[in-house]
Amino acid sequence: MRSYVAAFFIALLIAAALTPIVRLLAIRLGAMSRPGGRHVNRRSVPRLGGISIALAVSAPVAALLFSDSGVATTIQGSAKLAYGLLAGAAIMCVVGAVDDTRGLRAMHKLIAQVACALIAFAAGFRIEAISLPFVGSLSMGIFALPITVAWIVGITNAVNLIDGLDGLAAGVVFFAAVTNFTVAYISSSVFVAVLMAAMMGALIGFLFYNFNPARIFMGDSGSYFLGYVLATASLAGAAQKASTTVSLLVPVVALGVPIFDTLFSVVRRWLERRPLFSPDRGHIHHRLIDMGLTHRRAVLILYGVSIVLTVSAVGISLGRSWEVGVALLAVTVVMTGLIRSVGYFEYLVLRKRQKSRLYERHTERLRRAIPELPAALAATRSEDDVLGELAALAESAELGYVEVLRNGAAGEECAFKWSRSEYDTDLRGLVSARFPIGRDDNARAILKFGWRPETEEVSPQDDVLLQLVTDIVASNLSRLASPLAPAPAQDADSANVVAPAPAVRKHAT
Repeated sequence: MRSYVAAFFIALLIAAALTPIVRLLAIRLGAMSRPGGRHVNRRSVPRLGGISIALAVSAPVAALLFSDSGVATTIQGSAKLAYGLLAGAAIMCVVGAVDDTRGLRAMHKLIAQVACALIAFAAGFRIEAISLPFVGSLSMGIFALPITVAWIVGITNAVNLIDGLDGLAAGVVFFAAVTNFTVAYISSSVFVAVLMAAMMGALIGFLFYNFNPARIFMGDSGSYFLGYVLATASLAGAAQKASTTVSLLVPVVALGVPIFDTLFSVVRRWLERRPLFSPDRGHIHHRLIDMGLTHRRAVLILYGVSIVLTVSAVGISLGRSWEVGVALLAVTVVMTGLIRSVGYFEYLVLRKRQKSRLYERHTERLRRAIPELPAALAATRSEDDVLGELAALAESAELGYVEVLRNGAAGEECAFKWSRSEYDTDLRGLVSARFPIGRDDNARAILKFGWRPETEEVSPQDDVLLQLVTDIVASNLSRLASPLAPAPAQDADSANVVAPAPAVRKHAT
């Protein structure tokens, strides 16, 4: 245990000392992450932090390989594994560093990743059989090589894709390393335990500079290195025991966040008919930010998910039936909650509907009725006529109700309401959308629509169509000088109105 603690603190001190130096080097080389596009950072931040991580992880492991301690002797017995892992990890770090500074084509990076995976396979990191709880052992046979390469390349890219917020990738990998260390310690896999202890220390030292607000990013040099080490280390325990069976369920659960994000990215890009390696802003951390969460809060939420997955993975590794069952239940609950909270199901349904051009019934009716609305409203001679045409449109589009809410001194007052009789008393399952009649700064009233949709949210098509209806109504109310019309431009600043927020949606109660 003392060797593991020593490896942890040596790596921590090296990472903490080297990271500021690497930061200056990155600035000098121009290896900077610029704001804009899929990047959420608001200022330029140096990359190449993976160099300090790689050196910090490698130093204690290399020192033990060449010392005479008991732990070193044990590790030297697995020298082929150690040299193979460190060689592949070094190549990964160099490839990532080149990509951080000069940029590499996706195909060239993939070729390098496959080559490193082949090095790992030759060193003895192999998936020759998979052991699954309640199922047993499944032999890979001739598929051992492609499965092993796919595993290593997949995990490497999964870690790379999750590296999108300050401290996110480092924290997620830290918890996965905790899982690997625990499993290795229980199974007496000394090499893996030392390696994971060093990785945990290096990540803590790096997080001093990488947690929000980050002063340096790990870049591809760090994500490739960490992903490769995690992928191979998860196979090392079985290799050291000369076993042909490895339970991949443990590392899959421990790396549940990046693995799931990668799988969904592949599905999303396939649905959008884009290259699988093309960057975008659809990752899980981007969706949390788009929901209004702060950088730090989004990272802490994913840390919490990773902690639950880490505990579950350790429970699965113990192998007792009730522990495996409880762990799998916890994983299912947490991942389902995460999926629903960020709207992945809704996204897939929306993409399927857009691809097949299928809309809800009221959406299709609304789309067909809107072209006739301008002419119908142009023939109106009073405010009541305008509201009557609005009610007719709502009825033909099969909406549940439509209201006009006036902004008065005492708050919102209902100036007009039309509804279907069945919705007068039963509002369960309805959604509503509110739009200011006019601009935010001169609106005197709000137009509110309600209906019972086939999905649980207001779709983008409904949002655009109802905004168009509101704009047409506002134009005609202004023509008729209605009190519900937007305030004239010269009176907008002095009008005593409460400006509503545009397109505020909520479930009716």
